[in-house]
Amino acid sequence: MVKHMILWQLKDEYSDIEKTEIKHGIKEGLESLKGKIPGLLDIHVQIEALPSSNVDVMLDSSFEDEAALKGYAVHPDHVKVADGKVRPYTKSRACLDFEA
Repeated sequence: MVKHMILWQLKDEYSDIEKTEIKHGIKEGLESLKGKIPGLLDIHVQIEALPSSNVDVMLDSSFEDEAALKGYAVHPDHVKVADGKVRPYTKSRACLDFEA
């Protein structure tokens, strides 16, 4: 199994209300991919961070193998969510992929 974890910071230009809406959109969009992408075993997006956090959103996903992760990256449903709900609103992204 391969784990794919991402941490994002939202752009500073958004108000707290806008950030809440954006985070919910990211969560709904990414979690809706479960069952649509071959090899994607589980996907969860955390948007409720404690004040001590320095990121806004965390993606925690699991794949059958590295080939499935590579397929997810270019899958049209994933690209649509990433281009429509994630990339326009984020200023930084950190990624960690590993075998579990």
